Amino acid sequence: MGHDPYIPRLVDPLIEETFATLPAIMLVGPRATGKTTTAARHVETVVRLDREQETAAFAADPDAALRRLREPVLLDEWQVVPEVLGAVKRAVDADYSPGRFILTGSVWSDSGGRTWPGTGRVVRVDMSGLAVKEIHRNTARPPFADLLAEGRITDLVVPPAPPDLGGYLDLALQSGFPQAHHMEPVVRERWLASYIEQTLTRDIESLDGRRDPVRLRAYFEAMALNTAGVVTDKTLYESAAVNARTGEAYERLLRDLLLVDKIPAWFSNRLKRLVRSPKRYVVDPALVAALLRADPEAVLRDSDLLGRVIDTFVAQQLRAEVPICRSKPRIYHLRQDQGRHEVDIVLELGMGRVIAIEVKAGAAPRTDAAKHLAWLRDELGDRFVAGVVLHTGSRLYELGERIIAAPICVIWG
Repeated sequence: MGHDPYIPRLVDPLIEETFATLPAIMLVGPRATGKTTTAARHVETVVRLDREQETAAFAADPDAALRRLREPVLLDEWQVVPEVLGAVKRAVDADYSPGRFILTGSVWSDSGGRTWPGTGRVVRVDMSGLAVKEIHRNTARPPFADLLAEGRITDLVVPPAPPDLGGYLDLALQSGFPQAHHMEPVVRERWLASYIEQTLTRDIESLDGRRDPVRLRAYFEAMALNTAGVVTDKTLYESAAVNARTGEAYERLLRDLLLVDKIPAWFSNRLKRLVRSPKRYVVDPALVAALLRADPEAVLRDSDLLGRVIDTFVAQQLRAEVPICRSKPRIYHLRQDQGRHEVDIVLELGMGRVIAIEVKAGAAPRTDAAKHLAWLRDELGDRFVAGVVLHTGSRLYELGERIIAAPICVIWG
C-alpha cells in the first residue's frame, strides 16, 4: 500500500460530520490553502469551474448540468459561475438527502450584492492555511482554546525540543500554503511573489477590474507593515497614497479574498474608555515577509516587524482551530484609549467569558508582562477564564492567579 501524501486537516472531521447530516456545505478559505484537495476526498465527482471547458455547460443550464453528475459533487471555484448556487438550492429543495454537494470558493460571493440563496441549504465551513498542528499530523489533540476553557492547564504540553525565537520565525515564514511550505526558501519566495502578483491581477480582475494593481499592491504592503496592529484608516490610506474611498474598496477586496482579517475590538459595559477600532492581520505571516521583501535576517533585525510577525503567526494558529472548538470562541482584541491597557487576543467563549492572550517575542516573560491580563482578570472576576502570555522560550509557569506563561508551541503540543 502506497504512502498517502495527504496532510490531515483540522476540519476533516467537521466536514465528515456535517456532510453526513446535511445536503450541502461550502468550504471557505483563501486560494491555495488546500480546499480542493480536502473536499475532493469526500466526493465522487469534481467539477472545476475555473476551467473553461467545464464552465460552459453550467453557464448555459446549471440545473441540467448538475443533474447529470454522480453525487456527491464538488463544485470548485463556484463563484466563477454564481448561477450554480441557485441550481444547488433548487436541487436541495427537491431532495434534502445528506452528503450531496460541496462548494469551494471565497466568501466574496456571499456578500457580493446578490440575494444569497444558500441560507438554510448550504452550511459554511471555514478552512485556513496549514497550521503547525496539521504539519506535525497532530490534529487529534484538543484545541488550545478548549483546553483553557475546560481548565485543563496540566494538559498543555511543551514538546521535547521546543523552537527558539529563530525557530518560530522559520515556522512563520514557511507559510501555511501547502504548496509552498516544503519548498526551499528561495523557491518559496518566488512562489509567494507569484501568488501575490496573481492575486493583484487575475483574482482582482475577476472581482473588480477597475482597480489599479500598482496602488492595490501599495495598500497591501501598508497592511503588511501594520499587521497585528490597531492602525487608523487614515494611516493606511496615506501610506498607500490613496483616498479614503479607494482605500475602503481595496480593503474590502483583500478581505473578500480572505487575505486580510479584521479582528473587532472586544467590548464590555464593565470596562471604561475602550477603543472600538479593529485590529488587522494579514492572514499568513509569510505573505507579510514576501510583500515587504524581508528575509528572516531582516525581520530579526527589526524588533517591531518581528513582534508583528510572531503575533500574526499565533493568530494564524488559533484561527485554524476555531471552527472545530467545542468552546466556540470568537476572536477579538482589547485596547483602552491611549494604550492604558491592551490585550493582543481575546477569545470570547459566550456569556461574556473570556480567555486573554498576550504574545511576546521573548523567552522568559516576567510578571510585568502579564499586567494587562491581571487588570482584565480583576475587572471581570469570574468571567475571566484564563490568561496566557505566549512566548518564545521553553518553560511553562504561573504568573499569577489564572495566568500562566507558556511557550507558543503548546498550541500544537
